[in-house]
Amino acid sequence: MKFTLTSPAFHQGDRIPTQYTCEGEDLSPQLQWSSVLEGSRSFALSCLDPDAPPGTWVHWVLYDLPADTTELGKGVPKNKILDNGALQGACWGVDSFSRVGYFGPCPPPGHGDHRYYFRLYALDVESLSLPPKATWAEVEKAMVGHTLATAELMGKYSR
Repeated sequence: MKFTLTSPAFHQGDRIPTQYTCEGEDLSPQLQWSSVLEGSRSFALSCLDPDAPPGTWVHWVLYDLPADTTELGKGVPKNKILDNGALQGACWGVDSFSRVGYFGPCPPPGHGDHRYYFRLYALDVESLSLPPKATWAEVEKAMVGHTLATAELMGKYSR
């Protein structure tokens, strides 16, 4: 079976509901994954907008998620180091504004649909050995040679 990333909030290619955007509560959506590859020792997660006017915009970075994690609940708290049960030890990275936590879709008004790619990376290491608040570029670099599989969920949003 294929490594998959899904959400009860929206399906592949659908509009992301307002509550998960800057025009709503700006909550992170619930995400679930399945068919994890054997040998996966941790996960990293990103949410990127490749349609942003200055170039790809980072909305969410999370890494060192334990291998036994199979979902993130709706509205994950914006802590630098997560310590809520199953997410013990996981770390937040920073978005394009250098903020910690999830900051949802917020494209410029009238700019049309933007695509938001939630990507989950299955890794063969327990930790990327990065401090909290790493940038997406730092996380990407640390994942080189350690990514076993990638699962993706894309949603759209416009204002």
